[in-house]
Amino acid sequence: MQPTYWLDLFTYETWTEFLAAGANVSGFREKRWNNVQKMNKGDILLCYLTGVSRWIGLLEVVGSAFKDAKPIWTAGDFPARIPVKLVAKLEPTTAVPVIELKDKLSVFQNLKSPHAWTGHFRGSPYKWKPQDGAAVVAAVLEAVKNPVERPFDATKLYKTPPILKAAKGGLVTIPEDEPEEVPPPPLNGHLPIASAEAEVKEATAHTEIQWLLLKLGNDMGLDVWVAKNDRGKSFQGNLFTSLPRLKPTLPLQFDEATTRTIELIDVLWLKGNSIQAAFEIESTTSVFSGLLRMSDLITMQPNLNIPLYIVAPGERRAKVMTEVNRPTFARLTPPMSEMCQFISFEELRSQVSVAKNFLQFLKPEFLNAFAESCDVEDG
Repeated sequence: MQPTYWLDLFTYETWTEFLAAGANVSGFREKRWNNVQKMNKGDILLCYLTGVSRWIGLLEVVGSAFKDAKPIWTAGDFPARIPVKLVAKLEPTTAVPVIELKDKLSVFQNLKSPHAWTGHFRGSPYKWKPQDGAAVVAAVLEAVKNPVERPFDATKLYKTPPILKAAKGGLVTIPEDEPEEVPPPPLNGHLPIASAEAEVKEATAHTEIQWLLLKLGNDMGLDVWVAKNDRGKSFQGNLFTSLPRLKPTLPLQFDEATTRTIELIDVLWLKGNSIQAAFEIESTTSVFSGLLRMSDLITMQPNLNIPLYIVAPGERRAKVMTEVNRPTFARLTPPMSEMCQFISFEELRSQVSVAKNFLQFLKPEFLNAFAESCDVEDG
């Protein structure tokens, strides 16, 4: 009889604590009790390490579900528990990156947005399709038999996506920026020249536009905010923190989940306690985490009347329009296409150059003169 496969999420901390406690009990949050009760002897738990997005082990269910608050994990009680046997274990460096299985897993097929696959990794236990589970088991067992060292950014090992409560109730995870694709394999320890140059060019363009928007808002007499993980950046020797109106904190009164989302938006213009405009800069060819942040913001605050702008190279206009009008964003209330406008890098540079001698007299509404609607029905 074929086993049922279940996703089992671990942080590095909860994984090491699970091993230290004997690796014989896996635990989940109280609200997952109904799912835990559906597990049967012989079922396989697919152990996924968050932060680095890798498969790190396999567990076999050896008993019936039970409730217990005996301390095992520091992050929580995880009282909905199931007895297990450790079938396979990898180290973080030899664990299997989920992206390497993208051609074998259905969660990567027919995506409605670039990061839609991550939605399948935000809660556990979660029942997986038999073919997907079998693919993960085969990959993990092969990695145990023939381990391959796969270096990664060690800081990600200790990162966990915050789980916050939104105003409407319920828990919301706030994902950080994460590349959708694995970069091309290195040659002699370096990226191919063309790929490396493209990455540098895209990163520089993103920083340039971020600086341009920050300085524009600052010169208009508005307070400005830069994504908290970008505060240390500079462009052509100009530190973002050198702007006198750059805010060190957000004077907002939203719920915690909304605030964490807003903190990661590329650029905000503020006046007092109100947001005057929000900008997400999309300079890369595949990463659309900015659109997901806009989507999260619209979902959590549907009555939020803030001008939202997607800023990208003109050559990517059609791509942005297509993404914004995908069904997953069109079903929002209101649809993202009605909330967001598009501004090209080239048009922004041109308009700022023309207005450079009277920026202090401008108001945020001047963007409407050249920003384009993202609603396909509006042309």
